[in-house]
Amino acid sequence: MASSSKSGARVFCPDHPEANLIEDYRAGDMICPQCGLVVGDRIVDVGTEWRVFQNEKSSNDPTRVGAAENPLLNGSDLSTIIGRGTGDASFDESGNAKYANRKTMSSSDRALIGAFREISAMGDRINLTRNIIDRSNALFKQVHDGRSLKGRSNDAIASACLYIACRQESVPRTFKEICAVSKVSKKEIGRCFKLILKALETSVELITTGDFMSRFCSNLALSTAVQKAATHIARKAVEMDIVAGRSPISVAAAAIYMASQASAEKKSQKEIGDIAGVAEVTIRQSYKQMYPRAAQLFPEDFKFHTPIEMLPVN
Repeated sequence: MASSSKSGARVFCPDHPEANLIEDYRAGDMICPQCGLVVGDRIVDVGTEWRVFQNEKSSNDPTRVGAAENPLLNGSDLSTIIGRGTGDASFDESGNAKYANRKTMSSSDRALIGAFREISAMGDRINLTRNIIDRSNALFKQVHDGRSLKGRSNDAIASACLYIACRQESVPRTFKEICAVSKVSKKEIGRCFKLILKALETSVELITTGDFMSRFCSNLALSTAVQKAATHIARKAVEMDIVAGRSPISVAAAAIYMASQASAEKKSQKEIGDIAGVAEVTIRQSYKQMYPRAAQLFPEDFKFHTPIEMLPVN
């Protein structure tokens, strides 16, 4: 009599439980090598469909039938394609083919696949990791299934989902950065962002100046010393309530401008604005608020190349 564990995960011989069973692939049986008992029959072979030979140069991998199943789709790997027939019954009176690759995939799955492809493309353009892409896909799936954003374009929803995923994974990107790789406007992404948070009853952590400082300074090729000073300046400016009402991105940009101008690695407002996605006038306004208190903002160990009194006024 064959025995198995309650979960069905392990099949073993009741008389020789420690014996390594032999699998008869042709018959689909599991046999005990000690007594010859057929412990399990009609076992499903979960191995590969075909062997792969090293000398085969084909780019196709024959070990898998079809693409891997996507858990976010409704049986995407089981859709059927009716190929073009070759007999007389396959053509109408005019000689045109009656069936031309008719796909049974639902319109819902087609919309999801299109959105997932767009999210992946956007993520690749700004070098986002796979876990951020996966989180974006899951968010889009939730919104799509909830049908709470009817009337909004899938591209706008996909862009907003990517923005939210970046925030939730603690690697935030600005709206302008997402907009640069998207097909929709910053305004539309912002609207979808608010609607998605409301529809999914979720939230995101507030962004801070430190979330962008490392990336902005790296893209500007600034040294660690300047980055450290800019981070300190931005944090102190917020703590002292000097830049009330200013966005963390504009404060970070102004802090980088102040720190770079005090060092030998000077960067203009335009250079910083191009990297941070902030207008020069916005950087200038934040800098003007910080300039009168500059002496209190710099870290004590900062080595000035340009003294504070020689810094630009605006």
